[in-house]
Amino acid sequence: MTPLDQAHIRAETDGTDTARLAFFNALAEAELHLLLDAEDGETVAPTIAPVDGVDYALAFDLPDRLTAFAGVAAATATLSGRRLAALLAAEGLGLALNLDEAPSAQLLPPDAIAWLAETLARAPAETEARIAEIAPPGALPENLITALDGKLSLAAGLAAQAYLARATYADGTRGHVLAFIDPLPGAEADLARAVSEALVFSGLEAGQIDVTFLRAAQTHAASLARHGLRIDLPKPPEPPRQMAPGTGDAPPRLR
Repeated sequence: MTPLDQAHIRAETDGTDTARLAFFNALAEAELHLLLDAEDGETVAPTIAPVDGVDYALAFDLPDRLTAFAGVAAATATLSGRRLAALLAAEGLGLALNLDEAPSAQLLPPDAIAWLAETLARAPAETEARIAEIAPPGALPENLITALDGKLSLAAGLAAQAYLARATYADGTRGHVLAFIDPLPGAEADLARAVSEALVFSGLEAGQIDVTFLRAAQTHAASLARHGLRIDLPKPPEPPRQMAPGTGDAPPRLR
């Protein structure tokens, strides 16, 4: 059973908005295999299944599921759920997911795919308000912490770490802030979007956490380390070492 199967079963059994949002989050993060009618370089033509006057593209979260449905010789394209949602929304198509025997088999209509694509395309703005005071974050919804952990676990190497805290701003307003320490140059938009998605898919309003970026040497970074909830981002994988001839387990072959 795949993560999409599990998320779909929870959504069907639970029936809450939180469970349904969790399914769409799993769909966005999944690797999907799109069934094609034709492929020409960078242009693909998905196989279309019309149902009650609505056109659906067919995709599967396992290659074996696609093969069982369409046969070994089927043309396919593999892409993320978020990328597929953007492509289908641009064409006004729905998604026929894991058709036949999979627990997650379903038809997602064009309006659901358009909502997902729009949600994933949001680019939240970084807060420009000046922080005056930092305090511990207090009690936060468990599903928010879980969603943040899940999204930031995919951001390997984009920042050293992050701190979640309660902030009082210079104008007297208060709120939660998530500060990324020493972000990789150019990674700010991706990190902010990850936070926005964590909020949306955990059922919270996007404005409930401000996002900011700091260097470790800045004053507020020390206050965040003392009072904030630390979230460690994974380190990027190390590139494989090149072995010099004769240093491996077996001796080099002579020609």
